Amino acid sequence: MKKIMQISIHPILKSNKDWVKEVVQSWLADFIVSRGRKIYPADIDGFYAIDEAGNRVGMVTYEITDDQCEIVTLDAFQKFQGIGTALIEAVKKIARQKKCRRLWLITTNDNLEAIRFYQRRGFTLAAVHVNALSLSRKIKPSIPEVGNFGIPMRDEIEFEMSL
Repeated sequence: MKKIMQISIHPILKSNKDWVKEVVQSWLADFIVSRGRKIYPADIDGFYAIDEAGNRVGMVTYEITDDQCEIVTLDAFQKFQGIGTALIEAVKKIARQKKCRRLWLITTNDNLEAIRFYQRRGFTLAAVHVNALSLSRKIKPSIPEVGNFGIPMRDEIEFEMSL
């Protein structure tokens, strides 16, 4: 049986913001686009995961508006180690504390690993925003036309979970 990495989860503090910006810039900009909005992950709340050696192994950023919490970014630097799941659990906990009724996120139609991951963690398909990436590319031209597995990137897929 494969050993799962031991990690701990910590809130992203002001002192971590430059690191968050570095991670996001590796995605070709210092912002992401979700539902036609430009969001700067370094300017919002989040958590990061560290391993036993003190290495940062993942991060999640989120934004709470009224009774809804959007997971803006989620990145586990090593897959299949429980990092992404632990980060989502941290966001769920804070969202419940803040009386959120809905946890939601957007991914793209080519991101098959994310689609699998979110469904296995209890998220349900809420909407498919057909051709939404044509608007997103006007805001962020670096979004590729073709994504994972040679799939044309066109749509935003919205997942949600009731809290």
